[in-house]
Amino acid sequence: MSTAAALPERATATEHDNIVVLHDVSWEDYESLLRMRGEHSVPRISYLEGEVEITSPSRDHETIKSYIGHLLETWCVDRGIEINPVGSWTLKQKRKRGGAEADECYIFGTEKRDRPHLAIEVEWTRGGIDKLAIYEKLGVEEVWFWRKGVIEVYVLTEGAFKKTERSELLPDLDLELLASMLDRDTLTQAVRDFRKALGES
Repeated sequence: MSTAAALPERATATEHDNIVVLHDVSWEDYESLLRMRGEHSVPRISYLEGEVEITSPSRDHETIKSYIGHLLETWCVDRGIEINPVGSWTLKQKRKRGGAEADECYIFGTEKRDRPHLAIEVEWTRGGIDKLAIYEKLGVEEVWFWRKGVIEVYVLTEGAFKKTERSELLPDLDLELLASMLDRDTLTQAVRDFRKALGES
């Protein structure tokens, strides 16, 4: 099944993310934008060396990120893997001039951390800022990008991201199978079909 754009029955050519990129933005102005936005999860605001990207995600963008997150959580819970979802946690470091808010991010295990192990980004509409460069600055260990029906994995290795075929955090997780579930009409169907494909009830 082609998944050039997941959820094809709900998608239309006009359902793009609303993305605005601002240039020559100081760190203080970036933090002012975060304060004005408040505790809401949208719009999501990213900062990289003086550039700000403000994204108001479309319905399809939000649906895809939720499906990926729930399927990941289901897989972990079914295997007894400790997982803590931390949503669009605002990660930022003034010294490194970088800040990001992932579509979803996760901590594995029970230790307290100042950044997630995994960040997930849905690229429904191409933006104007290099998100991977931000996560590299912030020291996030692994990033998944959903692009045109495929989940790409990037692992932080010696301070730089390297594209890999599988997750290093969850090497037994079949991400191609997970991505194939994103066109289901409901999350219930996606979870049921995912478990069935994995040979589970």
